[in-house]
Amino acid sequence: QVQFVESGGGLVQPGGSLKLSCTASASAFSRYAMAWYRQAPGKQREFVALISTDGTTNYVDSVKGRFTISRDNTKNTMYLQMNSLKAEDTAVYYCYTRRFGVDYWGQGTQVTVSS
Repeated sequence: QVQFVESGGGLVQPGGSLKLSCTASASAFSRYAMAWYRQAPGKQREFVALISTDGTTNYVDSVKGRFTISRDNTKNTMYLQMNSLKAEDTAVYYCYTRRFGVDYWGQGTQVTVSS
């Protein structure tokens, strides 16, 4: 069983920055890829970024050059640094991992980009 505690969301003006954190309760954190997803009102949940066990990263095109995913295996924590935020980044952001064919999701943290 894996549980996540997410934090760092909030209200920010366009062009601003936020850093999300996701701390996992389970052991062997370093052995699994981790990802961020987001869901905007009225839209389907979408992939945002992934970080593999060796640190390789992948991003959806809309956030490339603005968002950075990272992980600290000593703290069982994954991060998402979000810069140059836009109104269209407004969504609930979820951390995610998959172990032995089971999907695990965080509770989500709200990010609102508005002036």
